[in-house]
Amino acid sequence: MSVWNYVVTAHKPTNVTHSCVGNFTSPQELNLIIAKCTRVEIHLLTPEGLQPLLDVPLYGRIATLELFRPHGEAQDLLFIATERYKFCVLQWDPEASEVITRAMGDVSDRIGRPTDNGQIGIIDPDCRLIGLHLYDSLFKVIPFDNKGQLKEAFNLRLEELQVLDIKFLYGCPQPTIAVLYQDNKDARHVKTYEVALKEKDFIEGPWSQNNLDNGADLLIPVPPPLCGVLIIGEETIVYCSASSFKAISIRPSITRAYGRVDADGSRYLLSDFVGLLQLLVIMHEKDKVTGLKIELLGETSVASTISYLDNAVVYIGSSYGDSQLIKLNLQPDPKGSYVEVLERYVNLGPIVDFCVVDLDGQGQVVTCSGAYKDGSLRIVRNGIGINEQASVELQGIKGMWSLRGSSDDPYDTFLVVSFIGDTRILAMNLEDELEETEIDGFCSEVQTLFCHDAVYNQLVQVTSSSVRLVSSINRELRHEWHARSGYSINVATANATQVLLATGSGHLIYLEIGDGILTETKHAQLEYDVSCLDLSPIGENAKHSQLAAVGMWTDISVQIFSLPDLNLITKENLGGEIIPRSVLLCSLEGVSYLLCALGDGHLLSFLLNINTGELTDRKKVSLGTQPITLRTFSSKNTTYVFAASDRPTVIYSSNKKLLYSNVHLKEVIHMCPFNSAAFPDSLGIAKEGELSIGTIDDIQKLHIRSIPLGEQARRICHQEQTRTFGICSLKYNQSNTEETEMHFVRLLDDQTYEFISTYALDQYEYGCSIISCSFSDDHNVYYCIGTAYVMPEENEPTKGRILVFLVEDQKLQLITEKETKGSVYSLNSFNGKLLTAINQKIQLFKWTTRDDGTRELMPECGHHGHILALYVQTRGDFIVVGDLMKSISLLIYKNEEGAIEECARDYNANWMSAVEILDDDVYLGAENNFNLFTVRKNSEGATDEERSRLEVVGEYHLGEFINRFRQGSLVMQSPDSEMGQIPTVIFGTVNGVIGIIASLNHEQYVFFEKLQSNMRKVIKGVGGLSHEQWRSFYEKKTVDARNFLDGDLIESFLDLGRGRMEEISMSMSVPVEELMNRVEEMARLH
Repeated sequence: MSVWNYVVTAHKPTNVTHSCVGNFTSPQELNLIIAKCTRVEIHLLTPEGLQPLLDVPLYGRIATLELFRPHGEAQDLLFIATERYKFCVLQWDPEASEVITRAMGDVSDRIGRPTDNGQIGIIDPDCRLIGLHLYDSLFKVIPFDNKGQLKEAFNLRLEELQVLDIKFLYGCPQPTIAVLYQDNKDARHVKTYEVALKEKDFIEGPWSQNNLDNGADLLIPVPPPLCGVLIIGEETIVYCSASSFKAISIRPSITRAYGRVDADGSRYLLSDFVGLLQLLVIMHEKDKVTGLKIELLGETSVASTISYLDNAVVYIGSSYGDSQLIKLNLQPDPKGSYVEVLERYVNLGPIVDFCVVDLDGQGQVVTCSGAYKDGSLRIVRNGIGINEQASVELQGIKGMWSLRGSSDDPYDTFLVVSFIGDTRILAMNLEDELEETEIDGFCSEVQTLFCHDAVYNQLVQVTSSSVRLVSSINRELRHEWHARSGYSINVATANATQVLLATGSGHLIYLEIGDGILTETKHAQLEYDVSCLDLSPIGENAKHSQLAAVGMWTDISVQIFSLPDLNLITKENLGGEIIPRSVLLCSLEGVSYLLCALGDGHLLSFLLNINTGELTDRKKVSLGTQPITLRTFSSKNTTYVFAASDRPTVIYSSNKKLLYSNVHLKEVIHMCPFNSAAFPDSLGIAKEGELSIGTIDDIQKLHIRSIPLGEQARRICHQEQTRTFGICSLKYNQSNTEETEMHFVRLLDDQTYEFISTYALDQYEYGCSIISCSFSDDHNVYYCIGTAYVMPEENEPTKGRILVFLVEDQKLQLITEKETKGSVYSLNSFNGKLLTAINQKIQLFKWTTRDDGTRELMPECGHHGHILALYVQTRGDFIVVGDLMKSISLLIYKNEEGAIEECARDYNANWMSAVEILDDDVYLGAENNFNLFTVRKNSEGATDEERSRLEVVGEYHLGEFINRFRQGSLVMQSPDSEMGQIPTVIFGTVNGVIGIIASLNHEQYVFFEKLQSNMRKVIKGVGGLSHEQWRSFYEKKTVDARNFLDGDLIESFLDLGRGRMEEISMSMSVPVEELMNRVEEMARLH
């Protein structure tokens, strides 16, 4: 049953909604504090850049974020108010490096109409009170006492109904607010009021200003000595105070964000809705304002918040594109811009649509992200990205090793690359370029089988005929050991003090490396030929191994020999017919393993006992289809294993468990670590025809690639057969006279993400839906697009089109079009036909052939009875409809009668934003109060009335606006875990969150529910906010969450200290290890 669901975030919110700068962590340190809707990040400003200190979730959506400093405090405090009318005051605790709650409370009123223009929270510059405008015609005051503590809040009546902005003014003897409002004739004015705290009333303020610019919607209070306020309109900017009035006209634009540059408030940065950054200067003589001046600095992301940090460095927080750290230069660049981008911070929000595609055998999510000019596609996948630093074309690489210039050199100097008939040596020159060099003592006319650094500043090279020992200082040959005549060396391996090699007829030979001498210590005759070898030191001694691993032909086994006497200790038959191609002894997180890779892309792992050589806990996974070669490398002081094959993988250990993560490269033939001074912690990677050097991203994070479009993609779908994506997009054209929108259907190549074909829609025509589908009796696969004509004078579209395209020679060919009587909100492929949602009607079309052989869509049947049918999902003959405001209904298509009928509906009024089918009987919905809910079809009901009702079985407050659900997964499910069987749904939200909803069985649900309630007791919400209240379904009424679990809270168990883990383990009477294992299994779902 899909009634019990586990909700977890795979990608945290990235949409920056607020930011502020101040001395929060200490009086001397400057901090940037960023709000991302439900998370708060605290950064420290250092000469190197921004250093993250803390990133904490908040059990609420942040409406106000302000720093303030009450009297007698040495550093700033942080005031946060949430959309559900809770507030808190946070203080930094330097001992524990976390935030502690100074004050908290609830400022909701039992009656009152929430403001239309959002909440306003402001703090008096002299810290006498905090003001909140939460409900129409009320202004809530929270006064401070003289010790800086908050006192009881009270409401004041505010006459102005349509308030656009309120700010406290500077330099007033009594706390004074300026109110920007619109009257019932749509004219805009500013009034000022003094707050009389004793009388708990407003007193008429020192000045007012009537009949402002019709687009005025932002007030900027100016600090002393100038005081007064700036009123930002669409065509004018006005400076206003009791004694002066100055205005300046600007080119028409809507200002979205502002940031103050100087402490005295003489310069401000303004950013508008197309991302143009301007500098506004207040010209003044002493404290008399003489005029205003504005100049364009350049372009940034569309800003939602601007924080000036220091030394001309500015943080631009964005909700519509990536946030940026920029520097304002004194001189313009060649394009006339003063803006230089120092750093970009990825933001996936708003995710308007996404699709899950399986490219290269791994699920990835392609999102339509960003808005306006910052629109982009983002390819999100689990695994590891390689950032290529340098590459060179080389054909036929057979092996690759890095060598150092001397034993104590921390960096690698040489990269040895082996080919069938020769060996080349590359090294970094002074310009940090790879160039060919020589090592005189190496034999370069033959293929190298193995190379390694050795003790005493020596290098070892093994070829098919000999082992050469070369000085790394003067690069001359010091000693050479020759194979017996008639035998050639087939495979070899070495470490700093030992060499192990195998010649034909099953001879295994062990050499030890001395100062200038190679000594043959032992020789063993084996039954069969050797296919692979390894003697990586994993014991106490980092330069010497006690064990050797040997993979065999013919009997297909892996054997462990002891060194130096080459006694066989363990033999493990691998079974099957595929020979081992690569063996590796490695130690990850202090646990010793033997990894054995087969020629068909399977990998076997064993736990290895170093003292006895015993192999236990055999596990097998499939990594690809081609032979694998294994190498260890280290990154950030941790050891990893790289498995090179047609699906390269990094193997690593987390909490003493082996995990596998895909690497985003096509086939890799060889890999070796190359830690050079120019490219520290890098890898050398050999692909077909190319050698590249790259650094590796963080392991097992989501990897995000951006494809900037310069326009906003609104719908996307993938067509496997043609290897393309289809998108509906819109482009804003900003001309001086007016802004125009152009809408397109575009075709993109699914490898390069380039536009390969475009179909322009008509004026006013929007693309509303897109699918890839095929029809009965027609083997072609089509793109179907649903559109709407959005006329300025209409409330609802009265006409639209369905367009059917075929991709031929990578071009969109329009096959047929069908006019509709409304907007085509949704399209679904339905039993070889096309199911559409057009305004309030569900309509089924069939694909028919006209007499002249052309194709057309013919309406077959339909169903009325919705307000607007926005979201449709189908399964079999069942149709689930998400309505604009009438929640979810269930329809059935009756084939014999050729009719669609309603069988059940949810009678609650939910304004839907997405729907999905979890299983035959349970449907999932998201609605516009940021809640999730599930309904169940009651087919067992005794009466017709019961059967016609969809019963609500799960409710949960997500705190995110979901635009789309899709079935699918972001991770490679390892087939041997029971988690591989858990069905998952992915969702994308306005704040850029990608989340997973996993359906559990009852036993799992009960277990994790118990863990969640124990976690609630141990982990207290930031600002004293309650987790239980936050997750409760919130609409007009509040209902406790049920049948949904908060995976983010449950998985934070893994970050707790041991003491707290044991506390929870005691109260659940489950051992800590078992708790950790079960939570980790869940964490692997994303």
